[in-house]
Amino acid sequence: MIFWDFLSWMLWAAIFIGYLFALFAIISDLFRDDKLNGWWKAVWVLFLIFLPFITVLVYLVARSNGMAARGSRAARDADHAAQSYIREVARTSPTGEIEAAAALRAAGTINQEEFDALKRKALS
Repeated sequence: MIFWDFLSWMLWAAIFIGYLFALFAIISDLFRDDKLNGWWKAVWVLFLIFLPFITVLVYLVARSNGMAARGSRAARDADHAAQSYIREVARTSPTGEIEAAAALRAAGTINQEEFDALKRKALS
């Protein structure tokens, strides 16, 4: 009997966690949607509070295409922001590259021909 109680508890816990994921996805989608005005957002949130399961089902059926589009746009924007940040941080000036090559030449790590090649690459 204890095994079946535990299994039942695990099933309801999984259903509740799935519901929470759907709820947070809907709330984040509501506030990401710039075409929906504030009053409609408030109405959706009120229905999510007072009729949660029915509202989640209606929202997922009625607005699923928009959710997918807004989600992919948000992911694309986040990827673009990360890539531009990486490019900005990783950027070095030609002067810095030439100084680093000169330090390698002074240490004897590279010879004069390799230094000249690195200098030409930095200046191009």
